[in-house]
Amino acid sequence: MSATQYGILVVEDDFRIADIHRAFIEQSEGFYVVGMARNGSEAKALMAQHAAEIQLILLDAYLPDVEGLELLWSIRRYYVHVDIVMVTAAKEVETISEALRGGIFDYLIKPIEAARMNQMLTRFRREREVLANRAEMSQDELDHVLARVTPSEPTRSDSRALPKGIDRLTLRRVVDALAAAPDSLTAMQVARTMGASRSTARRYLEFLVAEQAVSAELGYGDVGRPERRYRLLGAAKGWLDSL
Repeated sequence: MSATQYGILVVEDDFRIADIHRAFIEQSEGFYVVGMARNGSEAKALMAQHAAEIQLILLDAYLPDVEGLELLWSIRRYYVHVDIVMVTAAKEVETISEALRGGIFDYLIKPIEAARMNQMLTRFRREREVLANRAEMSQDELDHVLARVTPSEPTRSDSRALPKGIDRLTLRRVVDALAAAPDSLTAMQVARTMGASRSTARRYLEFLVAEQAVSAELGYGDVGRPERRYRLLGAAKGWLDSL
């Protein structure tokens, strides 16, 4: 377990979405929620009171009393130690471009899947921990930490390339969900276990079937309809560890 705990401020006016973000954060090792702000005024007040505890802010672009981008620049001016992730429904390139110029750590478009949120938090923790323990870095080390290498230049010579739309983190979550189950699972059951959509779970499951790491068979549900069920094969763990 990570010894360092990183505090997060959630700035979101929809309490239901804010609660979902809180749940994602609390399930991630090394993070805790310092506060929840429903608007810009509450966010500024919480930052003034708990600035030393907050290392990361999840910021919506649409707030009732201020534009999220305006708040972004304000935070950048007064709290240079804090990283910011935009978590918003805003898909406009103009908004995304300005947020990138504002030095955001990441940009997540709603609705957010648990795997994508966890991916961002894992990268944040890794970067913070590496930078905290180094006096200087080489270009190769910096590229690796900041994920600046291209897919054609893997950081490990023995890494296997995965097809577009398949990432290792989500793949491991699917395998873990199957491994923890006493029996075969449907795509919907896997999706509920890992906190993703059914289509995402099915895409990863069918990839694993094609790689012969998972078997698929037809079963019958409560209403008598045939449904595709998935079972982890014995060689799957070794196959996954080779990625």
